[in-house]
Formats: sequence, C-alpha cells, structure tokens
Amino acid sequence: MESKHEEIKTRIIACFKNKLTPIESPSNELVFGLKPHLLREVATELKENKELLFEQLTDLCGIDYLTYGIDEWTTKSATNSGFSRGVTRQPVILDDADSFDGERFAVIYNLLSLKLNIRIRLRMFTGEDNPPIAPSVSDIWSSANWLERETFDLYGIIFDGHPDLRRILTDYGFVGHPFRKDFPISGNVEIHYDQEKEKIIYKPVSIEPRTLVPRVIRNDNRYSEDIKDNNDG
Repeated sequence: MESKHEEIKTRIIACFKNKLTPIESPSNELVFGLKPHLLREVATELKENKELLFEQLTDLCGIDYLTYGIDEWTTKSATNSGFSRGVTRQPVILDDADSFDGERFAVIYNLLSLKLNIRIRLRMFTGEDNPPIAPSVSDIWSSANWLERETFDLYGIIFDGHPDLRRILTDYGFVGHPFRKDFPISGNVEIHYDQEKEKIIYKPVSIEPRTLVPRVIRNDNRYSEDIKDNNDG
C-alpha cells in the first residue's frame, strides 16, 4: 500500500478508534467495516472533519452474499457428453424467512475526498432483520437519495429515514427484488397487453427453467475421415 494510503488509514483509525474495522483489500484499496448503529455518526464525521472531508458519496450499492464462495458451475474441463457443466445448486434462503444470516446483505459506500485526493469504501452488514434495514444517509450526502432507492428496489433493503423510499427501476407491480441471489432468473410474473381490456395484464411466468448450454453433439460429415482422405487424393 502506498505511503499516502497508509497515512490516511492511520489517520482514520486514530479518529474513529473501534468504530471502523480495516478490511484487507487485494487491490490495495482503503476499505472499512462498521455497524449500522454507527453509520450516521461515522458518515457525518467523515464528511465534516477538516482533516478528512469526504464530501462526495460517489456510489452506494447493495450486496447479497447468499451464495458467496459457492461454485454454481464446474468449469475446469468439459464433460464427455458435451459442454454441459451444470451442478446441483446449493439450498437458498427464501424471502419469507423469519430472519437472514447476519452477514447476508451488505451496503457499500464509496467516498471521495477532494481535499486528500483519495477514496475509501465502507461496508456495513444489515444484520438478521427481515426485511433488512439500514439507516439512510440521504440528508448527509444528497446523492444517496436515488442510490438508496435503487438498492431498495433491487435488494429489498429498507433505508430508515429516507424521504421517499419507493421503486425506481422496476415496475410498480413488480414482485420481489431481482438482485437477490434467490430471485428466479426468469422472474415471478410476465406481462402482456390485453387488446380487449386495453390494459397491461400480469400472469405467472410461463418460461420453463432449463440449463442454457448445449447438450447434444451432432456428427458433421464435412469432417469425416473418408472425405478428408478423398480430398487428399
């Protein structure tokens, strides 16, 4: 890690003591973990402290760690029957569970200090609550307003204190949160326009789930050994 990064890391740790926990980064970025109840206090200090001045929230997003570290596909070599490498999926946690694993959902905050010309990242796990809840920072960084709405829409994370928390990317009647790892790839509903009723109609999805990889190998006579021999004279 560069000496400048080390200096800022030391400064931040000294300022927040046990409120922020450094996280190892393979790309030498400054990443810190924190608890939800400390978020607003830490965010305000990072923005207003004259020695830091992280005045810009450049991005905010959610993460679902449900299947983190679990291989869905075996990709080291092809099978004898073709290109199919599908393996059995691991069991997943459904949206109607009473609670989640405490480290399933996380919210990421990417901050920029123009004064220091440096970026840091905060990672906060939402805990076991269902639905997952995080404090809103939209009154601290105005850019968080739409970003928190996106994260709510795609992951179902509720931002407590947000002035207008509603969907922003999906339709008003959309079912579920499409970036969750247990959300079906084909979705839950499909829509079409009904000419007689003159409105959009929702109905259960009719797409049959299947593995979208080739399973059949067909012989091609262009590569027949007999034809090759004849062409060779």
